[in-house]
Amino acid sequence: MARSLRTPRLATALAAALLLLGTATACGGDKGGSGADAAAKGTGGGAFPVTIAHKYGSTTVPSEPRRVVTVGFTDQDAVLALGTVPVGTTEWVGQYPGAVGPWAEDKLGGKKPTVLKNPGTGPQVERIAALKPDLIVAVYGGLTKEQYQALSAFAPVVAQPKEYNDFGVPWQEQTRRIGQALGKSAEADRAVADTEAKLAAAARPEFKKATALVATPYEGHFVFGSQDSRSRLLGSLGFGSPAGLDKVIGGQFGASISKERTDLLDQDAIVWMVGDVAKDAAKLRQDSSYGDLKVVKEGREVYIPEKTAYGHAMSFGTVLSLPYVAERLSAQLAAAVDGNPATKVEQPAS
Repeated sequence: MARSLRTPRLATALAAALLLLGTATACGGDKGGSGADAAAKGTGGGAFPVTIAHKYGSTTVPSEPRRVVTVGFTDQDAVLALGTVPVGTTEWVGQYPGAVGPWAEDKLGGKKPTVLKNPGTGPQVERIAALKPDLIVAVYGGLTKEQYQALSAFAPVVAQPKEYNDFGVPWQEQTRRIGQALGKSAEADRAVADTEAKLAAAARPEFKKATALVATPYEGHFVFGSQDSRSRLLGSLGFGSPAGLDKVIGGQFGASISKERTDLLDQDAIVWMVGDVAKDAAKLRQDSSYGDLKVVKEGREVYIPEKTAYGHAMSFGTVLSLPYVAERLSAQLAAAVDGNPATKVEQPAS
């Protein structure tokens, strides 16, 4: 089943990306113990050593990290939000210096992290080792056990949580786990609370009565599931998720659906991540299996150009990028669900 991670067209890059992150004998301590027990040890609010549970067991960070490398595609945002500038980041959208978007660049303080490429075959282990990290963060990622073990040979690695799909960790959990690893749990809690307050301010009462989903025109109609950051943002704004969504896409963070299931797209609002708003919208509507749906006929579509800062921030879905998105998306969605088909939804240029 096709996958897409970063933005609509990233299905291919994401499939490659799933190969790209991982490692399993945590340098600093792979305990292989229960997630609950290990996670409990990671709540010391700054005391070291700290032990954090993840998909491949648990990792102990012996002392406060000074040289952090982020292998998770969006982990740099959480690290920056907590006042630490990574020495290395992993490229995802390939547009920003330091792999840091405009919503987070003020946190760099003039520093320039080394950007590691994403070749689709796994982390650049030798380049990462050359940065002499004392912590490798791979929370928002899909490290394989072999990749996790390779990286753990020279630094503690905090891999993705086992409780969620790969690339499915909520931004709150991402921020808090990284906060534990950095010895900044209290700061992480404050950062989460601040962003949650901004999302709550962008929510509207009418959203609580509506359902919505996020999709992209990759291999037809690629729909993001409930564990994807884009879907979680809709939930934070008040929208319900379509019944049976995860069952249809097979429990992945997203998947292409068949034409026989385009009924899933007929919600109170649909958010499309696209390369070109005008061209992609026209192409989508040409297909009667979609174009004849009420969500189209009644003007309840929202389009977000994926290659813009707005689109990138939406796909990042982090403690720093979500406030950058929330008000603008809320305004688009409000126009979509106001009950008046004549209301025009603002569709930004590509």
